[in-house]
Amino acid sequence: MLSTVTAILLPIQLVGLRFNLKVRRRLPRLWHRVACWVLGLRVRVHGTLEAKRPLLLASNHVSWKDILVLGSVADVVYIAKSEVRGWPVFGILARLQATIFVERDQRRKTGDQVDEIARRLTAGEIVVLFPEGTTSDGNRLLEIKTSLFGAAASAVPHAPGGVVHIQPVSIAYTGVHGMAMGRFHRPLAAWPGDIELLPHLLGVAREGAVDVDVDFGERVDYSRSSNRKQVSRTVEARIRAMLGARLRGR
Repeated sequence: MLSTVTAILLPIQLVGLRFNLKVRRRLPRLWHRVACWVLGLRVRVHGTLEAKRPLLLASNHVSWKDILVLGSVADVVYIAKSEVRGWPVFGILARLQATIFVERDQRRKTGDQVDEIARRLTAGEIVVLFPEGTTSDGNRLLEIKTSLFGAAASAVPHAPGGVVHIQPVSIAYTGVHGMAMGRFHRPLAAWPGDIELLPHLLGVAREGAVDVDVDFGERVDYSRSSNRKQVSRTVEARIRAMLGARLRGR
C-alpha cells in the first residue's frame, strides 16, 4: 500500500520541488497519513493549529515516528541535523520533504542556516523545531536549547508586523491496542538512537495500534523586543504541561 502511494506521489513531488510549486508542501501530508495507517499509528489531535504566519512549531521529540505524526496533521517542513541526509530511507524522505538540514558543529555556517530557516518561515511555510536537540524516552521533556530559537529572531525583521508566532506542541504516545502504554511497550514509542533503525521499524509495524496524542498549545509571539531565553522558557513550560497532563491521562 505505502509503496504504491509512494510510486504515485514521487514524480509529482519531484516536479514540485524542482519548480518550488505549492503542491510540494501538501503531498507529504497525504503520504504521512498513509504511513501512519500502515504502521498502526492512531493520531488524535487536541487544540488547533495556529492560523497566523510566520509559524514555528516547537515540539518535544520522542522518535522518528514524530515526523510521520506531525506530518499527517499539518503541511510542515522540518529542521534536522545534517547526518539525517545520509540515512537510508529516512534521508531520502527528508530531502523529498524539503527538510532544512543544519550542521551544528560548523559555526561558520550557522548564519546561513538561520537565514534559510527565516526565509522559509517568511515564505509561509510551517517549520517544525525540536528544541531538545535529541530524542527523549517519551516520559518527559528534556531541557530545551534556547539557541535554536535564533531562527525566530532572524525572521522577525522580514515578518509581517515584525512578529513570528511560535506554537508549543506536545506529542504523547499513550496507548497500545487500546490499553494505556506501560513500561513494557515504551520502546515502541521511544527510539533512543542506540537501537538499530530497521529492527525498531519492524517492531512498530509488527505491533501496530499505537495511540498518539498531539496537543497544540497557545502560541507565543516573538518580536524585536522579545527576550529569547524568556520565550524559550515559556514555550518549554507549555510543552511540559501538555505532555505531563496527556501522559497522566488528563
